[in-house]
Amino acid sequence: MQQVSGHSSGMDRARAALEGGLRFPAGMLSGPVATSWQRCRDFGLDPRSRPRGDVIPFEQVSRRRDALAALRRLALAEMQLLYSQIAGSSFTIALGDAAGVVLDTISDQQFADSEEGRVIIPGSVWREAERGTNALGLAALEKQPVAVYGREHYFACHGHLSCMAAPILDSRGEVLGLLDASCANEARQQHTHALVRMAAAQIENGLIFHERSESFIFAFHPRAEYLDTLSAGLIAVSRDGRIHSINRPGTALLSGLPAEIGGRFEALFEAAFSSVMDGLLKGGVVRVRDRAGSGLFMVCRQIGRRSMGASSVPAAVAAPLVRNVETPDFVCDDAALQAAIREAADAAALAMPVHITGETGTGKDLMARHVHALSRRKGEFVAVNCGALPEPLFVSELFGHERGAFTNARSDGSPGLARLADKGTLFLDEVADIPLAAQTALLRFLDTMEVRAVGGQKLVRLDVQIVSATNRDLHEMVAARAFRGDLLYRLNAFSIHLPPLAARTDFGGIVRHLVARIAPGVAITDAAIARLARRKWPGNARELNAVLQRALLRRRMEHLDEEAFDAAAPAGPTEVCAACRGHPLNERRCQEMRSAYLASGGNVSQAARRLGVSRTTLYKHVRPAVGR
Repeated sequence: MQQVSGHSSGMDRARAALEGGLRFPAGMLSGPVATSWQRCRDFGLDPRSRPRGDVIPFEQVSRRRDALAALRRLALAEMQLLYSQIAGSSFTIALGDAAGVVLDTISDQQFADSEEGRVIIPGSVWREAERGTNALGLAALEKQPVAVYGREHYFACHGHLSCMAAPILDSRGEVLGLLDASCANEARQQHTHALVRMAAAQIENGLIFHERSESFIFAFHPRAEYLDTLSAGLIAVSRDGRIHSINRPGTALLSGLPAEIGGRFEALFEAAFSSVMDGLLKGGVVRVRDRAGSGLFMVCRQIGRRSMGASSVPAAVAAPLVRNVETPDFVCDDAALQAAIREAADAAALAMPVHITGETGTGKDLMARHVHALSRRKGEFVAVNCGALPEPLFVSELFGHERGAFTNARSDGSPGLARLADKGTLFLDEVADIPLAAQTALLRFLDTMEVRAVGGQKLVRLDVQIVSATNRDLHEMVAARAFRGDLLYRLNAFSIHLPPLAARTDFGGIVRHLVARIAPGVAITDAAIARLARRKWPGNARELNAVLQRALLRRRMEHLDEEAFDAAAPAGPTEVCAACRGHPLNERRCQEMRSAYLASGGNVSQAARRLGVSRTTLYKHVRPAVGR
């Protein structure tokens, strides 16, 4: 309490000096705030009056938003996250441009209805010369995160606000935008200040990835466990080893070295760019030394996309990057997916771990098999359903076990699925379901590519292309501590996202492909495809496949037209399995299970979870439908 009283007394003296035109007492204000107060006094601003409330026309706000479209897209996502993170009530989160003009705000209702909520609005100008000392204006001038608490604001009318702002800098250190959180109280919101700084850093990193899609992007830090944090440096490097961007932590870590845009990779690090690439592009962590002799860990976060005019490629990667792309054995006329497959060919050639995301039924297994084909490996494609392996047996099934290693172990032991995939591809499907305890073992394997069977002593080194897939958000799981962040970043060295069926531009081709596979020779009309295209398809291709199967069973002619998909037609199965037929209660339960199965797009695990039954129980009832 004495600390609080002392601070209050000191602020009283500082405010009295400010409003009386006297010299500010030493030590009562932070350096940036004291300097700001003096500038405001030099501007001739009266701290006891109300500031100018300049608001620019909406047309100008719209133009400013358009000029910062990429930053704004990233910032709005971070602002929404901040909104959910900031505890308490009566606050706003604002995005401003470099001139201190507010572009967007996200506020709780209490703040939005308050007097402050009516002045912190899109178009409002928060430059120091008009608004006095405030966090948004001061962060723009300082190019550093700042906080202005309560009566540290120059104008007395803002004395009950606590404002925290951080600049968003480009790779040259110039201010692009400003992120601010303001609370309607005098509390020192240190936690909120930290969250704002983190959000600004996340936006800066996101801009590097957005603006430097043609570059290789590497993360580096003196400690390997910090490579997945905002403390890590990010450096964007061209294919010929020239530096395109460095984030703020990277510049700090390379302090004293010529970390300049346009400089050479070798000017910062002792190893040659081409030799470092050998290790980085295989998805591993490598050790490097900077030119000051400091040891650093480095990992690849992005493969640079080839541009049409690219002519200079490091020798270490030149050969793999010109490999021909094999034609997939599934429909892929969607432009976004075609681009992803072209890049997947490079990733597979470089043996980078590939991570496939997408809703259930979008074709993750097919894409994984295509990555295996692109790799041109001679070994097997070994698929592992991580959600189907019992937790106690996960490690032994994946890495093998010796004879008698544990109770119920196979009498002759097991080599393990990973060893079966040697010289081939190991596909980890439903990777989000890997037990936390087993994630450590998998991470160790990915780092070393060595396995030791349970109960064994011998280490065996493998050559395996890793492909993983999930329909869940692993970043959210990492935040909830349900999935290891370091494992995620080992798995997603190269990522492919499969869009939902309803968003595919090649929907008609997919329909025709499935019809030809189910019933060769049967035609489907354009009108029928147009009717199907108007549906939402939550189960994606699996659901579409089930709908086509039912339509083919009901058809009266040798083709499918729009009447085959009439909206009045039953959406779920009406028949039941043989074991339930003739028993009304059992029939109802059987129909419920089959409906859930079809609604999930044919995903047995998902339907079983929804109904609260085991997969084995559900499969007994839907097996006839599965086999058709």
